[in-house]
Amino acid sequence: MVSNTQPDTGRHELLDVHDPATGDVIGQVPVHTEADVNAAVDRARVAAATWAALDPNVRRDHLLAFRRELINRVDELCDLIHRENGKPRYDAIQELFLAASHLTFAATRAPKVMKTRTVSSGILVNIKSTVSHVPLGVVGVIGPWNYPVFTPMGSIGYALAAGNAVVFKPSELTPLTGQALADAFAAAVPIADVFQVVTGDGRTGGALSGAAVDKLAFTGSAATGRRVMEAAARNLTPVVMELGGKDPLIVAADADVDAAADAAVFGALTNAGQACVSVERAYVVDSVYDRFLDKVVDGASTVRMGSDDDAQIGAITRPQQVEKIRDQLEDAVSKGAKVLVGGPDAIEGSWVPPTVVVDVDTSMKLMQEETFGPVLPVIKVGDAEEAIERANNDGFNLGSAVFGSAGIRQMADRIRAGMTAINSVMTFSTISALPFGGVGESGFGRIHGDEGIKEFTLTKSTAEQRFALPGMGAAFAPDNKAAYKQMKGMLGQLFGGGVVDKAESIVRRVRR
Repeated sequence: MVSNTQPDTGRHELLDVHDPATGDVIGQVPVHTEADVNAAVDRARVAAATWAALDPNVRRDHLLAFRRELINRVDELCDLIHRENGKPRYDAIQELFLAASHLTFAATRAPKVMKTRTVSSGILVNIKSTVSHVPLGVVGVIGPWNYPVFTPMGSIGYALAAGNAVVFKPSELTPLTGQALADAFAAAVPIADVFQVVTGDGRTGGALSGAAVDKLAFTGSAATGRRVMEAAARNLTPVVMELGGKDPLIVAADADVDAAADAAVFGALTNAGQACVSVERAYVVDSVYDRFLDKVVDGASTVRMGSDDDAQIGAITRPQQVEKIRDQLEDAVSKGAKVLVGGPDAIEGSWVPPTVVVDVDTSMKLMQEETFGPVLPVIKVGDAEEAIERANNDGFNLGSAVFGSAGIRQMADRIRAGMTAINSVMTFSTISALPFGGVGESGFGRIHGDEGIKEFTLTKSTAEQRFALPGMGAAFAPDNKAAYKQMKGMLGQLFGGGVVDKAESIVRRVRR
């Protein structure tokens, strides 16, 4: 609805946007009302018809122009992300790199993924059966503040590539970045209202959740996700939920311990731990535990906080998150946990230092709830079997990681998570062809990959009769007794051990 960065001061309540590192107000945006949101969806409905009618290759070219426009504005966007979110500019440009990669994949793959394909009609040789994927219409996207470009682009880019119009509600903490995305799209694509942004707080998000969109993609907490689903359910609007996780990392006895420790430090601390697939639990087999822990402590102790270009992690974006992290750490310490680096007493303002904690158990909030901060609990286990059991039972998994050698793929397959990285962390989110999504408390539905394109389409089946067959038309049988006898014979031949059934069995054995 609003795609520029100038607030509408005429009739809207205004929302201040703060720099998390300093607390300074860096801008204002309008709080769009339910009427505003509904008007944006109505305009998107009109635009969707035009956008969906385009040749898929034309949509591809428009989206690649959008990508180029984003890159032309890279300095502006990185500065904006840095000021709104607090992350270092280097982290911001990595986020833009990933967003551009996924936008490229969605734009170039959609024409192939959505191409109508012919499938078998079985014994109905006179029927041509096809499966097609058609746009849904209007997709609502509610985005997070931790990766204000990359994460929502996993829904926005794929929904647009599939031929839908999008109404995007960015987080109230990073609305200027959301508006900048819409500005770039408007500069690159000469079709109005295909991609609109509505800004505001939870009231605006609630209005979009209950609006007449055809699908809703939400990224955020499980608690907010439930409220979004309740609002969407009133219209029976299908939803995609990415709700974060308490993601485990497992270090087996035969792992490269140095590599595992380096990856654990990065996976737990990147973006100050504010990633839905951050490493939030490390289970380490006892034979390598001490060496791993020493390496993690050394690594975490050297990570530099700050708001300058040399910083490796920045401030915590959301003030309430600081208090949640402090509460989890204080609760853990009160129940016997030991802090080796950082800790609750080292928190100052919006700055939470890298923190390593040991002697934790499942009675602690730190092991029950997503932390979303630069905190790594390290747990000693007897063997890989115990690690897998605890990874699946102690928390809830969106992603996961395993380090080891012998049988490592089998270990990875046994972790109940939407994604698993083997001998690395978080790499599944950087690979455009891999679908991204959770299970259970971490959400459902998939973005990214071919599945991410299909997620924003209607799968349509078509059966086309090319010529009529005697006795097999869509009409009542003239003689039910004769038809019954004929059908019984066909059942025996095809499925009950008859000649056709036996021949097919032979063919299957030969093809093995």
